[in-house]
Formats: sequence, structure tokens, C-alpha cells
Amino acid sequence: MKNKELNIPPVPAVLLAILSVQCGAAIAKTLFPAIGAAGTASIRIGVSALILLLAYRPNLKQIKPNQWKIVVPYGLCLGAMNLTFYLAIERIPIGLAVTLEFIGPLLLAIIGSKRLIDYCWVLLAAAGIVLIAPWSNDAIDTVGVLFALLAAALWATYIILGGKVSKIMHGGQAVATGMLFASLLILPFGFYENGLLNLTPKLFGYGVALALLSSAIPFTLEMKALGQLPPRTFSILMSLEPAAAAICAFLFLQEKLNFYEILAVVCVVSASVGATLTAKR
Repeated sequence: MKNKELNIPPVPAVLLAILSVQCGAAIAKTLFPAIGAAGTASIRIGVSALILLLAYRPNLKQIKPNQWKIVVPYGLCLGAMNLTFYLAIERIPIGLAVTLEFIGPLLLAIIGSKRLIDYCWVLLAAAGIVLIAPWSNDAIDTVGVLFALLAAALWATYIILGGKVSKIMHGGQAVATGMLFASLLILPFGFYENGLLNLTPKLFGYGVALALLSSAIPFTLEMKALGQLPPRTFSILMSLEPAAAAICAFLFLQEKLNFYEILAVVCVVSASVGATLTAKR
């Protein structure tokens, strides 16, 4: 039975990882009325940290000073990224928040390029932002948009720091240690919002499911797929995430996007796929 579970083809594994993350986001949003965005983020990161610490058991005493200098900012960035994303989806639809958040890694992928085609992808992604902008739709919360854009910047920073920490630490130990500092950053916000004080066994159970769906399961599936897929193929599949977010939010939360918002998702997804296809190897 165990072998059958491990024999998931790489493409379905990535798609399942995307679906898992977006289902997790939908569960998270249902917890907001009871424990708030910060409380929900605290449970997700806190439980994920416990799972990873038990799984990898990093020896903190053996971490060298040069490793601490990278893994601590990496963890703090990871925590801030999750917190700002949850603050965003508290105010705007999940599909739009994921679309805006995707701007970060997209710009990071083509920054510094002098090729005309890359500028075209930037303009296409910018068109998507304009379509989501408050002046095109009075119903969109400006603060929510700003939180999503801040999450995008933090995601780009997380990618940079993740690349550096992966060169000096074992992947599992780096993630587990980073998640520890992410939880230390987020937990005070959860208590300040009084969300964690309203925690019940049932809500904690939802939090465990959230941690599994948003962290443990997709991390495992993506790691398996990365070992079998070319990076370009993996990136193209991950570019579908904003569209998957919009679909999952509609199915589970009945969050509907108007024509301009759907067009914005299409613009960002197209820009991400295009940038991946035309990137230099």
C-alpha cells in the first residue's frame, strides 16, 4: 500500500499540491470569523513547525553563525509572508490575492533582463494589476490589495533567502528551523488579536487539517515532482495556481469574480507561463 501511495506521477503530484494548498486557503478563511486571520496563521505555522521539527529534528546547537544569519531572516520572511497573505484574503477574494501574490516571483524571475519579450510579460502582469485596482472596482478593499502586494514582495524575498539557505543547510533542517522562527514571529499577533484565546478542540482540529493541506502534503508532493520534472515544466504547472485559487474559492466559498477580475487572473497566469517558456535555460 505504501508503494502505491508513492507512485503518483509527477504532473498529477503538482496539480494535487496546488489543489491541496488552495483547499487549505479555503479552510483558513472559514476560521477567520472565529479566531481571525492572525490566529489562523498562528495555528497553521505553529502546527506546521511542530510537524517539521518532529520529522527532521534539527540540532540547533550545531547550527553555525553563518547559517543563523540566513536561516533566521528566512524563517521571519516565511512567517511574515503567510501572515500578510491571510490578512489579504480576509479582505479580498482568494483568487485575487493569489494572483497579486504571484507578481513577486514573476518579477523576480525576469528582473535584470534586457530582452524585449520579458518586458512584454511585465506589462501583461501590470495590466492584470490595473484590472484589479480599486479604481476599476469599488468593491475591492484597498488594504487587502496592499497586503497581497506586500505578500508578493515577501514571497520574492523568501525565494532569494531560500536559495541561499539551501546552499549551506540540509533542506529539511532549514525548513524546520525556519518554520520555528516563523511561528515565533506570528504567535504574538495571534494572541494580540485574541484569536488563540478563542481556540476550541474543534477549531484546533481544523488548524491541524490546515497545516497538513497547506504545508505538509504539498511540500511532500512538490519535492517528489521536482525530482522527476524539468524545472520549466514544474514552473508552468505552478503558474496555474492563481486560476486554481479562483476555482477553489468559487467551489468552497462561493467567491465570485467579475469579468475584469477573471481577466486579471488570465493576464497574470499568461505572463507567468510566457515568462517560463521564453526564459533562458
